[in-house]
Amino acid sequence: MFIFWGDGSQEAMDLVDSIVVRSTQNFNWTFIFILAVVFYVYWSEIHKKNYEAVFAGLALYGVHWLYEIANAVIGHIFGYPLWSVSNESTTFILLIGVCWELSMMFSLAGIISFKMLPQDRTKKYFSKNGKGGISCKLAGAIGMALLFALVESFLAGTSNHSFIWVYKWWGVLPVFITTYIPFFLAANYVPDMKPKKRKAFLITEWVLVAVLLIVLIPLGII
Repeated sequence: MFIFWGDGSQEAMDLVDSIVVRSTQNFNWTFIFILAVVFYVYWSEIHKKNYEAVFAGLALYGVHWLYEIANAVIGHIFGYPLWSVSNESTTFILLIGVCWELSMMFSLAGIISFKMLPQDRTKKYFSKNGKGGISCKLAGAIGMALLFALVESFLAGTSNHSFIWVYKWWGVLPVFITTYIPFFLAANYVPDMKPKKRKAFLITEWVLVAVLLIVLIPLGII
C-alpha cells in the first residue's frame, strides 16, 4: 500500500512519541553484517582507484546526514519531525528520522547513482543537433529521486510503520523535490568538480556534520 501524504492522525503522533532514539532494545547482528558490506564496497572502490565513485558516495551521504540533523532539530522545536522511523522497523535508531539500515543504504546510494551514469558524463538527453537537451547527470538525479520517493511512499504504508509522516502537507512530492533531488545532485555532480572545489565541498560538509552531532547530541536536541 502506498501513502502519499501524512494524515495528521493521533496514531501517527503517538507512534512518533514512542520512538526511543539510540536504544539497543532491538539490536541484533545484522548491524555488523551491513557495516561489513559498506566497508567492502568502499574499500573495493578505493583499491580499484575509483575515487570518483567514493566522492559520489561521500557527497550524498554527507547531505543525508545534514538533512537528518535538520529533521531532528525540527522535531525538537515543533514537536514532530517531518519524517520518522518506528522502533519496530529497525535494529537501531540513530536519529528520530533515520535508522541504521536506512543510513547504511544512503552511504551506498551515491555510489550506485554515479555508476548508473553513462561513461560519457557530458552526454545530454533529448538534444537536437547538439543543442538543448538535459544533462545525463540531472536526468539521473531526477530519476533516482523519483524512485526513492516512491519507495518511501511504500514504506510509509507498511504495517510496522517503517516511515511515519505526521504533517498533512508532507509526503511524496515534497520528499521528491526538497530531499531526494538534492541528494542525487550531490552524488552526480560533486565528483566532476574541480579538485580544489570538490575537496572544499566534502571537507566543509563533513566538518559541519561532525560539529553538529558533537554539539547537539549531548544537549539532547537530537
